[in-house]
Order: sequence, then structure tokens, then C-alpha cells
Amino acid sequence: MMDGATHTAIQQRLLADASPFALDSMTLNGHRLAIYRHAPETLLQVLEEARGHGDAPFIKYLDRLWTFADFTRGVDSLAAWLLAQGVEAGDRVAIAMRNRPEWAVAFMAAVRVGALPAPLNSFGQGDELRQALAYLEPAVLCCDRERLDRLAGQTGVPGCRLVVAGNDEGLPLGEATRFESALSAWPEPRLPEVRVDPDSPALILFTSGATSRPKGVVSSHRAVGQALFNIDFIGALSGMTSPKAVKRIEAQRRPSVTLTAVPLFHVSGLHAQLLTAMRHGRQLIFMHRWSAVDALALMRSEGVTQFNGAPSMVRQLVVAAEERDDDILEGLWGMGFGGSGVPDSLLDKVLSRFPEQMIGIGFGMTETNGAVSAVSGELFRGRPRSSGPLSPLFDVQILAPDGEALPAGEVGEVCVRGVTLMQGYWREPEATAGALEQGWLRTGDLGYLDAEGFLFIVDRLKDVIVRSGENIAPAEIESCLTAHPAVAEAAVFGIPDEETGEAVAALVALREGQWVEESELQAHVRHHLAGYKVPSAIRIRHDALLRNPAGKLLKKHLREDFLQDTAQLQ
Repeated sequence: MMDGATHTAIQQRLLADASPFALDSMTLNGHRLAIYRHAPETLLQVLEEARGHGDAPFIKYLDRLWTFADFTRGVDSLAAWLLAQGVEAGDRVAIAMRNRPEWAVAFMAAVRVGALPAPLNSFGQGDELRQALAYLEPAVLCCDRERLDRLAGQTGVPGCRLVVAGNDEGLPLGEATRFESALSAWPEPRLPEVRVDPDSPALILFTSGATSRPKGVVSSHRAVGQALFNIDFIGALSGMTSPKAVKRIEAQRRPSVTLTAVPLFHVSGLHAQLLTAMRHGRQLIFMHRWSAVDALALMRSEGVTQFNGAPSMVRQLVVAAEERDDDILEGLWGMGFGGSGVPDSLLDKVLSRFPEQMIGIGFGMTETNGAVSAVSGELFRGRPRSSGPLSPLFDVQILAPDGEALPAGEVGEVCVRGVTLMQGYWREPEATAGALEQGWLRTGDLGYLDAEGFLFIVDRLKDVIVRSGENIAPAEIESCLTAHPAVAEAAVFGIPDEETGEAVAALVALREGQWVEESELQAHVRHHLAGYKVPSAIRIRHDALLRNPAGKLLKKHLREDFLQDTAQLQ
């Protein structure tokens, strides 16, 4: 185990004035914040970095390989098409499709013309997608055929143009533009120069907090550029503190290839994989649909060196490899957990089975543009229950319920401040003011800092369920359930699940004289919301749900009763 003094000394060397990771500071919104001196200031710079990789392989999807040159040509062509449609700086370009090269092209084409790319949750059903589009009022929606069908071919936003990727069989002409047609219309475009202020909005990402409706998180170009450079810092710190693992990687002389199975509409997919690969010339393998067995096959055929995914995905991958006596995972350089807490049993298994790999984890949010803290390699093996040392970009306070700052070792709410924080929620000033207090973001997570500055997350304050890495707002499912004519009230909460980390469970009280089967309620939710939000189990009752004198559901007691009833039935 590396001692704290050694870790601190290495970090200080990395942050020295002559280092690529040298720090400066700037005043932003009245607060003095640390910044990396050499970080990209805008996403336009990231696009230019991608151009420098030329004909190197970039994205492999199904049977087609896109080089960086293919990708940047596609970006320029779609950017020219967007300009021809009258898209202007600040307009929103919504993206709703599975992970595929056109997703990346649409994102950077929006950036290229000064518009705001706004990726939607591709798991969403028609109602969810329409709600997000009405909220954004985009000038253009870039989607695939599956999302178009969920929308019944209509965005519901007056004047919003449609661009559709993939299968276009039966696509109504005049109502939508085929992606390939948009690209071929401008094969060698001459684009005007675009200048953007580093502190102007760069993108909108949706987050599912404790509210019934996802909010759009607006982040600046500077915030995203600093977050991307912070990923480089984490890699450098992990490498310098894990010399044996680095020596093993160098000896293999293989190109970096990442299997991308996490959605690009999350920072774990967008920042840590897509945008980082664009900057450093790394190859990505996009999966059409997650399957542990298919993932193993792709790892072997494509020479994959890195895999990052939700704990449930890592678990499925390890189990599938054991069942098939497949040693492909042993050849990986690294594996990362993200999206939710890692069960101790899975953590211990991965660390023991892969003693030479760079195993890692981090803590961050959409509102922070990723990692507040992160750790990999020997630092992680020394503190496997931590989320790593704090990023140099962040100030962190652990607050007691009365707002007082707590010393090292004491548990409280984790509050963070730094240059990568969001500018706010799209068109929601009250929600923004409630989340950002004097520049500090209250994360809703409970944790503590140890004496050496490592962050440990132990629980949540927010009423949020994390299922296979996806944040789920119980209020959204409760609202959906109570829309059923037989349901008077509903309480939704998370319960432990070995496969997904947490499962969605619900207690439902019916209206007098009504009856409905559990399967009908599940089908009702599935019709309106994404599949991962459907409760795995629903208990139906006729008496009112327990509330406090103020009328608030007593979720803790209801959850305990649910778990007790479940245990008695087993």
C-alpha cells in the first residue's frame, strides 16, 4: 500500500509550475477557483485535436470503422447542413439515439456552429422524449429510427427539423432528412469561423435527481474543458503511483481500445470516453446493445484494452467469463466502476482476480461534469472503499445538518465548489438557486474525508434510486403509478439487488372498490417510462400508506415493512 506522504509528493510534482498540469486560478461568479493552465478552453479546441489524428481508427460500430478523418468530415458536413437550416448560436440541437457514430457527429456538429448539443436519455419512451423536447425547444432533433417511432414521427416542437440515422425504410419524405443525405449535401463545406467565449454555455445534459422530471444541466465550455483535463490528471496520478501496472501496459505495445457500453448521454460515456478519445486519438468500440457475452467476443476480436461500466455490467462480465472459462479479461489494461456503489463482494472478487490491472472508481455528478474524486491502480487497492483523492480543481466541505463544517472522519453532506460546476439548470432559476448556495453544490450524498484527503461516500440524502448506474427519481414513478385509475397513492423506493445494485420497488394503495394486478401496473409504467424505471416488485394494499402529521410519506418505515414482508414470503 502506498503511504500518504508518497502519494502527496507525487501529486505535488504533477502540479508543479513547469508541469503540464500546472494550476492557475481565476475569479468566477465572485469566487476564486483553481484551474489547469493548459486545459482546452472550448469544445472547438477538442474538435481541432480530433482533426490531428487523421486516418487513425476512431469508432467501430457493427461492421463499419470510422477513422478520425471520416468523423471530422462528417462533423463539417452536418455543420454546413445545420447552418443551411438556419441554426444559430445558442439554438439547441437535441440528440436521441443509441450509441453510434452519428451520435458523436451530431454532438460535435452542433458545437461547430455554436449551438448547444442536448443529448436525451435514449431509453426514454415517447412521453419522456416529448417532455424533454418541449422543455428544450430545439431547432433540430437528430435521432435514430427507433426513437423516431417512439415519437410517432413527430417532435411536437413547431419548426423543429428531424435528421434520422440508420434504418430509414418507410421514412416519410419531406418530414425528415436522412442522416446520409444531410452529409452528402455538403461533401466539402466551407464553414465560417466560430468564436465562443469559454464561459458561454457548451451543452445541456439531463440529470435525474429527486424530482419527478429530469432537469437540463447547462455547463460552460471552460467547465467541460477543465473536466476533460482533470481526467488526464487522474490518469497521470494513477500511473505514477502504479509503476508495475504501467510497465506491464508498455510491454504489451498495444493501441488503446475502449469498449464503450455506457450511454453517451452520461458524463461517464461522453466525457470519460468519447471526448477523451477525441483528444488523445484512442479507438472506441460501440456496442449495439449491452450483452456480457457479446462484450467478451468484442473484446477478443477488437483487441480491447479498457472497460468502464456500472457495477452490474462488471459483475455480468466477470460471471460470463467464468462460465465460459474465458481469460480475455485478464488481458485488459484496466477496468473501472461507475454510476453507483460497488457491492463489497464484487469489489473483493475483481481486486483478487485481476491483481495486475488498473482497477478504479470515482465520484462525480452531471452537475460537476464528472469526477470530484477518482482513484485507480495501487491507490485504489490501498483504499478500495474510497472514491479516491480529491481533484485539485475542487474545494470540498462535509457539512452537518446545521450547516457547520465537519472535521476529517465525520460523516455529513458532501458539498463541492469548483470550475467544472454547472452554470445552472436550463430555464429553472429557482432550482438552480436551490442547488448552488454561494457557489457550493450540495450533492445530496453523505460521506467523509479521511486524514489524507480521500473521499468516502457512505449514503444518500436525496430520494434517488441507482439501478445499474442509472439515477431514478421515485417521484417520477409515483406520479406515473397514481395516474392509473385504480391507484390512490404510491410509494417508490430502492431495495438491495445483487444484480443491479438497487431494484425499484413500490407500495400501492388502491381506490375504494378497485382492483388491479401487479403485472398491469408494471405494464402501465413500462408504457410511459423507460424500462429500467419499471418496479421489479409491487405490493398492493387497500389501506392508506403511512404518513407523518404533515402528510409526507414515511418512506423509511414503508421500505422496512416492504423488506420484512418480502423476507417472510421467502
